[in-house]
Amino acid sequence: MKEKKGINLNEEKTAINRPLIIYVAAIAIILIPWDKLGLPIVNAPLALLAGLVFAFCMKNPCPKFNKKCSKYLLQVAVVCLGFNMNLQESLKSGSEGMMFTVVSVVGVMALGVLGGYWLHINRKTSYLISSGTAICGGSAIAAVGPVLKANENEMAVSLGVIFILNAIALFIFPPIGHLLDMSQQQFGTWAAIAIHDTSSVVGAGESFGEEALQIATLIKLTRALWIIPLALATMFIFREKGSKISIPWFIFIFILAMVANTYLPIPEWFVDTMVWIAKRGMVVTLFMIGASLSLATVKQVGIKPLLLAVLLWIVIGVGSLFVVEATIP
Repeated sequence: MKEKKGINLNEEKTAINRPLIIYVAAIAIILIPWDKLGLPIVNAPLALLAGLVFAFCMKNPCPKFNKKCSKYLLQVAVVCLGFNMNLQESLKSGSEGMMFTVVSVVGVMALGVLGGYWLHINRKTSYLISSGTAICGGSAIAAVGPVLKANENEMAVSLGVIFILNAIALFIFPPIGHLLDMSQQQFGTWAAIAIHDTSSVVGAGESFGEEALQIATLIKLTRALWIIPLALATMFIFREKGSKISIPWFIFIFILAMVANTYLPIPEWFVDTMVWIAKRGMVVTLFMIGASLSLATVKQVGIKPLLLAVLLWIVIGVGSLFVVEATIP
């Protein structure tokens, strides 16, 4: 048979491949060094927006590849960014943010669990949303979910609601920072605490400035290490035995990259290459993250989980903003 329901098979095959062609073309456009041609490069917010438009207009042609690639590309980008950071200066700049991290993680987890009980949300779902808000978005949910023995629906709802707010944050935080005339250190600290995922934290930091990018990355990765004690606490609270803990090992490689850049004579061309890989890799990651969202995911979230996530986000966003502006010049 050469035709199927009046449609030529060659045309049908082309139609099937069209999303893949657009997907690959979009990534290629992002990677082109437009600045060398005197044109503006594709930045983080624009890449995320392009991914969202792609996701809502057509089905992702390679969802499994997209999910895995965005995860590992983010880790590679963060490690490469470490080669442009001085360990001593970064620790000095980020010390205030680390103090905020301890208070905010414990506070958000407590408020999230109580808020979930008040809103009559599934216990595990509210716990996952709280974990994602308190620590590092989808990474925390992915790490705590197996320990919690959360089912597919609980994981999907939690990841969906966190992703929606995470995408919004990338667009609104830099303009708010400029409107409030925040310094690079203030914005980097605030973004690291108040934005969920590392991807959007780095994207927002890059949009605001180089110093904000470095501070935000350091504080966010320090915050991500809380996944380990949180997973251990989860095993105790929910009495689950034999659960595995997913440790974010790439953070330790990031620290080694900072140590190497601080104490070893690394060539400038190597550092410049690593910075380029980090920044372009992060922008491609945000496009892939945007392309992974679907209308089905948005519909699955529901009003109550979204309300809980928004309330927690307002608490941590507004609270940390006041503290940052009051304590950091």
